Amino acid sequence: MQEIGFAFPNIDPTAISIGPVSVQWYGLAYLASLLLGMMYIKKMARTEALWAGPHKLTNEMVDNLTFYTFLGVFFGGRLGYVLFYNLDKYLANPIEIFSVWDGGMSMHGGILFSALIILVFAHLQKIHYRQLFDVLGAVLPIGHFLGRIANFINGELWGRVTDVAWAVRFPAGGGEPRHPSQLYESLLEGLLSFIILWVLVWKFKGLKRPGLVAGVSAILYGSSRIFVEFFRVPDAQIGYYFGFITQGMILSMPLILLGVWLISTSNNEKLKQA
Repeated sequence: MQEIGFAFPNIDPTAISIGPVSVQWYGLAYLASLLLGMMYIKKMARTEALWAGPHKLTNEMVDNLTFYTFLGVFFGGRLGYVLFYNLDKYLANPIEIFSVWDGGMSMHGGILFSALIILVFAHLQKIHYRQLFDVLGAVLPIGHFLGRIANFINGELWGRVTDVAWAVRFPAGGGEPRHPSQLYESLLEGLLSFIILWVLVWKFKGLKRPGLVAGVSAILYGSSRIFVEFFRVPDAQIGYYFGFITQGMILSMPLILLGVWLISTSNNEKLKQA
């Protein structure tokens, strides 16, 4: 009897190895997202026709913004995982909080802590926080796309058992045919969201309404994540609430509400000095 789906491509999670030094695909995904995001923000910043008025985004400011946002994503992602997904484990073994090489990052935590850093950065730089949220919202799908591809290469965060033709048999998933939910997220949260936001920024001049691009970005991520959660296996230590609701769904709902608020106020919110 022919097996369903495809065998998992045995890709080495180590992209580069020189002596004792090795670089994982996941780390390269972070680095590539950082560099591509920084270049894209600079392109938006120097295109004056995209903006309703002065934006103050210099190259130096973008460099600093990208660096601080990266710190927010990294440390916030780790703290978010600890708080949202496995608090009991880390309370019992606090030293393991620092064992990031063992996995455990939360995108929702990264977004939350990055947003807090942006608010402080905007205040110190005397620039409206919505302008920063907008440009970062426009580049966020780049990180989602590359990060989820790295998850697939690592053979982690796989989906539920299925009989669809494109199922993948992940070794860590027991060899059963499963939804490649990492690729679903890469396409929805990454590629499709980037295209929609690119059209909004460049064709409809979405940056002229501060908060619009950030709001759409938040809704795209939140709704895409909730949709994919129906195909993805939840964390074993949490499982389902009420038989079908996952932690990822719950954490995504506030993002959608935030997005609705940002969009609904994007016309009447005046740019004031932070």
